[in-house]
Amino acid sequence: MGKTKVLLIDDEYDFQELMSIRMGGWGYDVIKASDGKEAIDLLLKENPDIIILDYIMPDMDGLEVLKKIRELNKNIPVIMFTAHPDTKSFEGSDTLGIAAFIPKLSAYEDAQSSLKTALNLALKKPAC
Repeated sequence: MGKTKVLLIDDEYDFQELMSIRMGGWGYDVIKASDGKEAIDLLLKENPDIIILDYIMPDMDGLEVLKKIRELNKNIPVIMFTAHPDTKSFEGSDTLGIAAFIPKLSAYEDAQSSLKTALNLALKKPAC
């Protein structure tokens, strides 16, 4: 069995690169998309095991992208990053099957620890 394939969708290049390197170190195969259209194309082409999605992006926000993802795949686990973890961020998300919301406080330890836990839970792996 190969590595778990993660589709990371984020419009912030530096954050995307840092998280990609970190997840690669955890043993994940990371595919990167910088917007919703690219994400949908990669979802169809690469068939990832899990998706990590930024909430605030230009053109299509995370919820719009998630709606399109759900039209194509109702079961893939989705973890959403948000720089603004307020109740508005969560409105309408309960019916879209989000595995976890992670505050995007920084690309460093806070987000990394939360992301690793969320990945493990979403993929039903024991915590490391």
